[in-house]
Amino acid sequence: MAALKTVPSADVRLGMFIHGFEGSWWEHPFWRTRFLLTDLQDLQKLRAFRGGVIIDVARSQAAPAASVDAPMENDEAKPVPAASSMTLGETDAAAARAKASFSLEQARAAALVAGAFETVRGTFDDVRLGRAIAREKVAALVDDIAGQLDRNASALFRVLQLKSKHQYTYLHSVAVCTLMVNLARHLGMDEEDVRALGLAGLLHDVGKVAIPDSVLDKPGRLSAEEFALVREHPERGMSLLQEDPTMPALAMEVCLHHHERWDGTGYPHGLKEENISLPARMGAICDVYDALTSHRSYKRAWLPARALDAMWGWEGHFDRELLFQFMRSINLYPPGLLVRLASDRLALVLHNGERATRTRLLVFYSFADAAPTEPKTLIFTGEGKEDAVIGFLDPADAPMAIPDLDLYPPHPVTN
Repeated sequence: MAALKTVPSADVRLGMFIHGFEGSWWEHPFWRTRFLLTDLQDLQKLRAFRGGVIIDVARSQAAPAASVDAPMENDEAKPVPAASSMTLGETDAAAARAKASFSLEQARAAALVAGAFETVRGTFDDVRLGRAIAREKVAALVDDIAGQLDRNASALFRVLQLKSKHQYTYLHSVAVCTLMVNLARHLGMDEEDVRALGLAGLLHDVGKVAIPDSVLDKPGRLSAEEFALVREHPERGMSLLQEDPTMPALAMEVCLHHHERWDGTGYPHGLKEENISLPARMGAICDVYDALTSHRSYKRAWLPARALDAMWGWEGHFDRELLFQFMRSINLYPPGLLVRLASDRLALVLHNGERATRTRLLVFYSFADAAPTEPKTLIFTGEGKEDAVIGFLDPADAPMAIPDLDLYPPHPVTN
């Protein structure tokens, strides 16, 4: 049972468990509202916060005796021994910990996505019934998403990529939130803006509550009248968000303009190039990428490489420089990742330099033959009838030694 008390920020000490903050969610200096305070820099940020801090006394720990402001020791901060200095038993234990960590992060991401689905569905239902948006609930969800990105971004991206067509309406908002937070961090934006952009991702399609599901989920081509109705959702969403006087301006901007295009052919206002705000340009990229890589009632999901390749080829649709930064930010298949292919082979993701629209793989094992194969590199694009990634493998479960990644440096980019 939580034992809560509120103290001035100047009285906060290392070892206290922070349960929350008084005042508006996006004014406090942290992503997570609940965490154990163990870092001096975090302590300094918190003391600069002008407001009350809610402490969970039961979960707090004693500060080190030497100094109440000294960093506290925790298991995650302890150095990991180098592999060359570890005994066989220590190596096995490290592999077991790696496997447990991999499974834990996948489970955490799956649980987060399941809860997020219910939160967004409830939020949209509230709006549909004329109720106010539960800001603290959606704000806490952005907190949780940011926390999972801190721990393991790839795990969250993978889980979101597996959403079904029946989950699309709500998990699309969760995915766009995740992509917006990730891109904003990649661009080095300050935390207040990153937080607001995460909220913008969650609420960018809130105007669709005014559109019948029969139109949104229609398996065939929309009629001119239906398409005109769909095009109203940015302005309808803006009207809904404006009802909340504390809603961040960035969230409303993304909601209204995430369908504008770089060449001026978008809607609702036909804005062009730099007249489209940076947050709206970010929203456009994140929105389309997730739509392309999701199962819909009228199409199957595209694989990430195919989606990125197509987006890059749409002249005039996006800010190309920003799109390139987005490609770099998602790193869905990071070097060193083990992937299982549709051909029942095992491959290692290799370094690929700046070629963000391609994934370079080293195929080295056949599950069908239960034997290694002659190592072969291939460029994975997700197009046509070529091989496809169908799963991910924990390194601890690899059936043989994994090839040395450093032996396969990226080729120079020539085009």
